[in-house]
Amino acid sequence: MDLKATLKAIKINEPTLSTILGAFVILAVGILVINYFRTPGKTGSITPPAQTTAEEAVSQAGTKHTVASGEHLWRIAQKYYKSGYNWVDIAEANNLTNPDLLTVGAELTIPSVPGKQNTVNAPPGQTATSGEPIQTDTYSVVQGDALWSIAVRAYGDGYQWPKIWEANRASILNPNLIYPDQNLTLPRQ
Repeated sequence: MDLKATLKAIKINEPTLSTILGAFVILAVGILVINYFRTPGKTGSITPPAQTTAEEAVSQAGTKHTVASGEHLWRIAQKYYKSGYNWVDIAEANNLTNPDLLTVGAELTIPSVPGKQNTVNAPPGQTATSGEPIQTDTYSVVQGDALWSIAVRAYGDGYQWPKIWEANRASILNPNLIYPDQNLTLPRQ
């Protein structure tokens, strides 16, 4: 077969060849995209977090931690100190200029400091809880209430307001907006 006949045969089959090559390109791009977004190390099973005691948490302090995908300083501090409030200590020990920006694979030094407890200090002349403590499992919102103040009265800790929000998510779309006479469920342990 001569060159002219070969070129003529290819010209006739050009749409078929283009379709086949296009399919290979799409397949290759699809595989690359899937591999790019696949998280290494995920096996599809959920493993419970390791339980450590306060003594173990303190003994882990002063070690190195490699930042994993999706981690932030609060979560790392909770892991080592059982308190997210120690994120400031980790940021200072590592001279982080922007604590919100952690690079995956970066190695952080975990300083040997005691775990911090959350505290709420009331200004002089005021009490941390305004109003009577809430002992019931339900509460009717009054004018001026906020989830924080309700959590302080119900649990003695304003940082527990997300528990109230989660229990009432169907009726509270925005945790900053609650209305008088709105009935809330207060989860108790």
